[in-house]
Amino acid sequence: MPVTEKRVSRLERAMEDFVTNVGIEFNKLYNSQMRTEAELREFKDEMSAFKEENRQQRREMNIKWGELARKLGTITEDLVVPSIPRIIREKYELETADLMVRRKKRLTDGSTKEYDVIAVAGEYVFVNETKSTLHSEDVNDFIKDIQEFREFFPEYEKNKVVGILASLYVDEGVVKYAEKAGFMVLAVGDALMEIKNTRGFKPREW
Repeated sequence: MPVTEKRVSRLERAMEDFVTNVGIEFNKLYNSQMRTEAELREFKDEMSAFKEENRQQRREMNIKWGELARKLGTITEDLVVPSIPRIIREKYELETADLMVRRKKRLTDGSTKEYDVIAVAGEYVFVNETKSTLHSEDVNDFIKDIQEFREFFPEYEKNKVVGILASLYVDEGVVKYAEKAGFMVLAVGDALMEIKNTRGFKPREW
């Protein structure tokens, strides 16, 4: 009996030592995991802050570039033209087949019309008017320009025409006014030029 008791006692001590050791190792593992999670959260926070800082710097650079382009009178060439193929790709999943800048046409009766940018992609023709400052009156004028487009460019008679207005900055009220007319509106943002329309807005096809 004493032998059995000794064995049981040794077994109990061994079990206590085992539980103690397991507890220590578990605490080490738990603390290590907690440190890892904390470090991971800290890393994610740092990355988010870095991305936001980088985004802000990119936006500021685009604004400065836009201001310079406005002073030089080259907003269309420097900001809009490089952006339109990307925007068409993102919005319509189409590649631009033809891109024309400052396209001017004269009819036999002597009347003329000039469009800042004309981009052909798939069955669409995207027609752009760019202003250093965009006003509601410009939207009204552009409606007439779009309505007369096929008169000056009959070769696009079968294409769907989409109007795009662009400027450095566009007042929210003007954006809404342009939306009612069915026009896409572009202005400087995180990208060189980005769409300012309400999310889900579908441009009118003329």
